Formats: sequence, C-alpha cells, structure tokens
Amino acid sequence: MKVLNEGAMARMGDRARRLGGWLRRHPFKAAAALPLAAVLYVATLYFFTPSIGDIRKSKQESASVVLSADGKELATFRRANRDWVKLSDISPRVTQALLATEDKRFYKHHGIDFVRTGKAVVNTLTGDVEGGSTLTQQLARNLYPEQIGRAQTVSRKIKEAITALKIEAIYSKDEILESYLNSVSFLYNAWGIEMASRTYFDKPASQLNELEAATLIGMLKGTAYYNPVLNPERALQRRNTVLAMMVKEGKLPQARYESLKTQPLKLDFERVQEVAGPAPHLTEYLRRWLTEWADKNDYNVYADGLVVRTTIDSRLQAMANEAVERQMKQLQAVADVEWGRSRLASLGTDPGAYVAQRASVRPFEHFWTTNGKLVKEWIRDSSEYKLARERGRSDEEAVEQLQQDRSFIADLRKRKTMLQTGFLAMDPRTGAVRAWVGSRDYSEDKFDHVQQARRQPGSTFKPFVYGAAFEGGMRPTDTFLDGPVEIRIDRNQVWRPTDIDGMTNAQMTLREALARSKNTVTAQVMQQVGPARVASLARAMGVRQSKLNEVPSLALGTSPVTLKEMVTAFGAIANGGSYIEPQVVAAVEDRNGNVLESFQARSETALSSEAAMTLLDVMRGVIDTGTAAGLRSRFGLTGDLAGKTGTTQDNTDGWFILMHPQLVAGAWVGFNDNRVAMRSSYWGQGSHNALLVIGDFAQQAVKGGVLDAKAAFAAPRMQEQEKPLMDRMGDWWSNVFTTPPADSGTAVVTVPVKAEPAPPVEPPLRVLSKPAEAAPVDTIPGTQVYSAPSAMGAGSAEITLPVGEATGSANAPSQ
Repeated sequence: MKVLNEGAMARMGDRARRLGGWLRRHPFKAAAALPLAAVLYVATLYFFTPSIGDIRKSKQESASVVLSADGKELATFRRANRDWVKLSDISPRVTQALLATEDKRFYKHHGIDFVRTGKAVVNTLTGDVEGGSTLTQQLARNLYPEQIGRAQTVSRKIKEAITALKIEAIYSKDEILESYLNSVSFLYNAWGIEMASRTYFDKPASQLNELEAATLIGMLKGTAYYNPVLNPERALQRRNTVLAMMVKEGKLPQARYESLKTQPLKLDFERVQEVAGPAPHLTEYLRRWLTEWADKNDYNVYADGLVVRTTIDSRLQAMANEAVERQMKQLQAVADVEWGRSRLASLGTDPGAYVAQRASVRPFEHFWTTNGKLVKEWIRDSSEYKLARERGRSDEEAVEQLQQDRSFIADLRKRKTMLQTGFLAMDPRTGAVRAWVGSRDYSEDKFDHVQQARRQPGSTFKPFVYGAAFEGGMRPTDTFLDGPVEIRIDRNQVWRPTDIDGMTNAQMTLREALARSKNTVTAQVMQQVGPARVASLARAMGVRQSKLNEVPSLALGTSPVTLKEMVTAFGAIANGGSYIEPQVVAAVEDRNGNVLESFQARSETALSSEAAMTLLDVMRGVIDTGTAAGLRSRFGLTGDLAGKTGTTQDNTDGWFILMHPQLVAGAWVGFNDNRVAMRSSYWGQGSHNALLVIGDFAQQAVKGGVLDAKAAFAAPRMQEQEKPLMDRMGDWWSNVFTTPPADSGTAVVTVPVKAEPAPPVEPPLRVLSKPAEAAPVDTIPGTQVYSAPSAMGAGSAEITLPVGEATGSANAPSQ
C-alpha cells in the first residue's frame, strides 16, 4: 500500500509540473480560460444552493401542529420561538431604521448591490473590513444556514448571491422585508421583531418608537456585542448611530435626533418563555419522532404544516396535570421539613416538647453543614465546585468554602430535595396513551420520568411473579408459610427477605399474600416459579427496554424499569393477558387534511386469559383490603378496581398503578438523586405518595364523566367461591332461613361495631445478607406533625397526618 501511495503521489507531481509548464508556454490561453473556469465554478455551486421549489415552499412555510384525540392543540413545531407578524403590523420606524443602516439601495437592486459590493471589496483590501451583503443576501443566510453556511469564503459569498437572486425572482420587496424581520435572532431565544419587541420593551412591534426601533436594529450589527441588557453603553452608542443614519437618509429630522440622543435606553426586559403546552414531555418525544418520520418521508417538520393526531385525551391530560400539581405540592411541604431540619432526638410522648425543639432548629444549620459524606458528594457534583477548582482552590478549600456559603447550600438543598413524579395513563383495550406527565414542572425539570427514568419498581413488580405462578398451575388458594426465609445466593451471600409488619408464622394464601404484599411468601413463590420465567413474562407483558437481572430478588423489583413499561404491562393484565404496544400517534396528515399515514397498535398474547383474569381478581384485593385500601375511602372511588403499590429501599421510590376497565394509570414519586430518600416510612411509601396522585386523578375522571364508575372487568370475582364449603353453606343457610321482621313500621337493628383494622403496611424493598439495626425515628403517638411553609406566605403551617402504622425501620424489606 505504501508503494502504491508513493507511486500515485509521483504521478500527481508529474502532472502538476506539466500543467505549470503549459501555463508558462501559453500565458494568453491561460488568461482566456480563467473566465470560463470561473463560470464553470459558479455553475457548479448553483446546484448546491436551495432550489426554486424549496424557496417557493419556504414562502408558504407553515408550522406542524400536534392535536389531541378530541381536536385540542397540544403543541406547535416552529423553527424558533417567534410570532410571525405581517409587515403592516410592524412599526414603520423599524423598517426605516433597518434600510438606513443595512441596505439603503434595497428597492433599487435585484438581490445584489454591485455598487456596495465594489466599495466593500476596496475597503476590505485597504484593511477596513466591510460587509457588502444586501438584506436579501442576509435573508438567504437566515433561511438556509446549512446549505449556504457562514464561513468567510468565496464559495459562501457566491452561494449567498445565487440564492439571493432566486429569492428576488419569487418574493416581492415587501415580502423580503417581512421575512427578514421575522427571521433574525435577538438573543434570549427571541426570534423575529415581534418576540424581540416583547422581550426588550414588553410591547408589540407595531408600537415601537424611534428609540426602541433603533435599539433593536442596532443589535443586528452584533447581537452579543450590542446586547442592551449586558452592554447598555455600547447599545446606547449604537442606537444613536442608527438614529444619525436615519437623519442622513431623511427619515428623521435633525431636531428630533438632538432631543432623542440624550435619552436612556428605557428597557422593560423580560424573557418571553416559549409556551410548553399541556403535555411538554410528550411534545418533545413527538418532536423527535416526527423529525425522524419526516426525514424518511421527505417532509419538513417546520415548514410543511404537518398535523399529528395523537391519542391524548385533553380532559384527562388536564386532570393529570392538576393532580400532579396539587398532590406534589403537599408532599413537597413534608419533604422540605424532612430535609430541612435536624433529626430530633427522642422526646418521649410530649408533643409540646417536640414542637418546641423543632421550632428552635434554624434551617440549613444541621444536616447540610455537619453531614460530612453525602453533602460533600453533592458539593463536588456542582458546577460551583468545578469553578472553584479551576480557579486554583484545593478540594478541601473548595468544599469548605461552599459549605459555609448559606445561599449556595440553600440552593443545593432546593435542587436535591425537589420531589419529582412521573404519570402515565393509557386505555388497556387499545394501548392508546391518554395522559402523560413527565415531571412536576417542565421549565424546571425537562427529564422525562415516564420513559427516560429507570427506577426500582419495588412491589409493583410482584404481579409478574404471581402471574407466572398462576400460569404454571398455582391457585389463589394455595398457601405458603409466612415465616423466616433464607435463600442462598452463593457461598458468601444469603438473602433473607422480611416484612415491615413482621411475620405471622402461619399459612397464608397467595391471594392474601399479594394483597398484603408479603415479601416472605413472594420469595418462596419465586423459588418455585424461577427468575427466568418471571423475567420472561415481564418482558412479554411490556418491560421490553430495561434489563432484568434473573436473580431471586427480582421478585421484589430490584431491576430498574420505566413507568411506561410498568403501565403497559399492567395494561396486559387489565385486558385479559394481551400485550398491546403503547400508541401515542394515531395519524399524520398534511396541511390540507389528507392522511399521509395512520397507525395501529400491534398486540400479542403475553399471558393466558385464565391466568390474567385470576391475577386481576387477586389484585382487586390490594384495593379492597390490602396496601391500597385507603384509595376508596379517601377519594370516594367505587366500582371494579385493581392495582398494586410499591416502595423501594429506604423509601427511595414510591409507586402505584391502578387498573380500571377503561384506563390504567400509574405514578412514580421520588427524588432525581436516588441518594435522597423520603425519610419517613409513613409518607415515603407508595401507598402514601404515588397513590395520592392516582387517587386525585381518578376522582376527577369519574366526577367529570370520563370514566364510568359502573364499568366492570370480565374477570369473575372468585373470592367467595374460594371459601371452604362449610363456610359457604353457612352463608347460604343464613340468607335463606333468617326471617325478616314484619313490615309494621321501622325496624331497629343493633349491630355491634367492630373497629376496622388499618391497611397492611407496604414494606419497602431491602435485600440483606444480615439483619440491620433499626434506624431512629421521630414519633408522636397518633400523629406526625410537620412544619411547612404557609400558604398565606408568612410563618409556617402545621400539617398533621394520622399515623396508621409504625414509622419505619431500616430493617424493613420490600413493598
């Protein structure tokens, strides 16, 4: 290969020498050939510029629109954050300032100003660099930056000039002005004169006066250099230069200029935020999806006016947004207390002493300034720490400095202890996604907790274990001992799953074990079924992107998954065992309403119908008597419901997925940094956080008539039939032979009232090789009291929560 390369180089050198010799022998022929070569070069570049068809299409540019299933607009895909305004709706002062400074001969040339170009060449050759581009040439760069480029090269200038001539052939002069003023950038994500006017002066472009127009047009010479926010002196000087040029062109009287040039900028600056829409995380997902689809099908997302019809129900999306905002605000108040005060010592049973000591603790002067390891890890992860190191400070100096900076610690605490959530609802019958909430606030957290975040699902994974068991022939009435379990992983590791509410050391049916979310029983079922079989079923039902480790502890949800996968899998349970691919896009149409492509969700059998109905019936018990028993009473929900709660180790993640015949809805609650946990087991469990979001949403959906409270699953209720024969005969005997009282007025029946037991505690996930000591907890008998910011804006508000269970233990295994 080396020999071939050297030979080729020798041949090329020989040809170059021959060409040089020919040019020396025939100088006049060479000179005559130069124009021809230049023409050929320009002709070649012609084909690398936008076509006439592309420019015509740009003239009719139309943004793509995303619509809900009920026809409501969810999002618009534009090239930038701008509002297109007609030239007639722009103050004439703007166009006067623009033409006076950027293109005085605009109405006299046809895209290229040869007079100005010649002057620019002469000035540049003498050392005074000057631009000679007309507004049309600048518009060409703005509209087609990829084809033309911005490098200072001859080829770029030629392509720019060719494109300008094409634009002049299609656009009128006023259309060119309108397009130019709507396509230029003014920083701060403000594109076009309308967004610039609202950003810098809080008014529409039609109301701009001479000073304001000159300030904005002055920025075009160098937006960053003449930024009126950061460089007001430069911007004012440039503004006055523009005014002076308007005077020179006869667009502004000299006397008026003299009175204006001494006035300040008078900015009214506020960044105009781009409207995110009701489902911003879904919108970003669809932007990426549509871009890929458009590339394959030769469409432009930002110009061709595509219409994307989605499966989202605007009513359910609004309800989901409201539920997330309302419930997460309350949970955040508790999180602020948990992570903003010292861990109080045990104060006995005196609530007064508890409140007094709690009130005496000043924020940020405890955990955040005394905890060595975790806070220092967070500090080292920060950009402020990296900047301090770049400035020459040692690791210890940088950490100590930031740890003593109260404002930095306050901001760090806010960022690290901002509670987050993800919410997804879909129709189990069709796979249609009806509502999607990726985080509490898209402007603060653009990370999508529906399909990007992978977190341990805890006990929400248990249905796959029981589903595999029922598929393999087990019945809900089969019993296992609720007692100590030891499963040897290898020579050095033993898994001892336990439960937060202890063990009964009695036989327990699979129905009761799943309703109460018993780790001990689930682990034994997993041993009989096998991790590989459980993982295979989970994948078949919808957990298809996340890796599942086929180990015994998988039964308790130790492999991280996404919320989208889990809701999809629960949809398979709700619809009788069929996996249905989640569907977000129903169709793509052109701007005239013609369907370009429609989509149907594919489905396949994941679990036999009999096993799926058995599993769903057992999961009814989670809602009726199990770990989610508070759902009905708290939110007034009736009808046929099933579901599962979940909590992971140290209350790091809370989950709840609800199944209704018409809708499956799931939520995850936790912190972005999984080193931060919901420290109290009362509010840190899925049954006390994620369940609240789902319950609020379901309550609204039923009240709004979107969900039918009387809808029922096809799965029969088998619990009564599973009773022993003698018990069922006793019930029958009582119903048949008990004589009702005579109908002679009102009969008074006295029934002894039995206190209803608290719902079972959903234990958080923990895998241990040896028992751990219980962590200290803060308790007041009967209640937990948190101090939270008052809704009235001053002081603090007391939030009293009933305690229906023990406040937690570090030895608590899974939910």
